[in-house]
Amino acid sequence: MWRFFRRLKFIFTFWRFIPFLLDYFRSVEVSGTKKIMGLLLLLIYVIFPFDLIPDYLLFFGVLDDIMIVTFVLERMVKMAPVSLKEKHKLLDK
Repeated sequence: MWRFFRRLKFIFTFWRFIPFLLDYFRSVEVSGTKKIMGLLLLLIYVIFPFDLIPDYLLFFGVLDDIMIVTFVLERMVKMAPVSLKEKHKLLDK
């Protein structure tokens, strides 16, 4: 249940996450495979036509898309080096 609230909080603070993404993909500390994996997961979900909940169910269709994208971005934060997490204040508490 707490995981859901953390993801919801993440959605509302997404604008703070954009500088992290830029540093993540520019950083020498992050291996190329981690960069490619994060990018591929996001692109596959955007391109893949299958949805868990169809988008014509207005709120719920969009909500599942947002939750999956935030899940992938959360994994990218976990794969990031500690120095990047400290710089952007994304350390797990």
